[in-house]
Amino acid sequence: MLLRRLSTKFAALARPFCSNARNDIATTIAELNKEMEVVFGEPPSNGFGASAANGVRKQETQSMSQGSEEGAGGLTHVGDTGEAQMVDVSPKVITNRTASASCKVMLGKRVFNLVSANQMAKGDVLSVAKIAGISGAKHTSSLIPLCHNIPLTHVRVDLKLNPDDFSVEIEGEAACSEKTGVEMEAMTAVTVAGLTVYDMCKAASKDIQISNVRLERKTGGKSGDWFRGK
Repeated sequence: MLLRRLSTKFAALARPFCSNARNDIATTIAELNKEMEVVFGEPPSNGFGASAANGVRKQETQSMSQGSEEGAGGLTHVGDTGEAQMVDVSPKVITNRTASASCKVMLGKRVFNLVSANQMAKGDVLSVAKIAGISGAKHTSSLIPLCHNIPLTHVRVDLKLNPDDFSVEIEGEAACSEKTGVEMEAMTAVTVAGLTVYDMCKAASKDIQISNVRLERKTGGKSGDWFRGK
């Protein structure tokens, strides 16, 4: 009877391992230990249960190691055990880095006409949004928890009214000489500028939409230059 039970349990353990099966394997090992204690009068000292558990842990470790090797250059903000982490950039070389981003704010015809005529109750929408975007870039590390606090050498935010679709087109650029890039600073700049446009205009319409926040290009660093569409 015991041999039949062992063969059944071994067959179950021989299946391909997945993380969802950990509880089943632990339960199986515990049941086998109890049965062996009943038959032999004592639990196995360092036998099947320990070796099987060690095998499971080894398989997990190998799987994680393989995943980290395959994902080199992937999710750098995730640690070996899956926890969030801030990337250590101390081994990196300081280089000149730039990044630019863009987004669009859809105003609608009525609000667009008010903004273009500078008739919004809160004042000059584009000028306030420009300053807000620059300030936002400088506070990126306070808003995005795992970003490094980077001393920026330059921030540019431009806003342009587009009469074709009654929108505000926003472009932002950030630069630094550092060990990590400024992509997040550029995207934070245009996002905060877009949110400020909404805040300045929300009394006239709640239907304003902020869309297409995206990185356009980045230069410098180990990964080299990148341009959208190339």
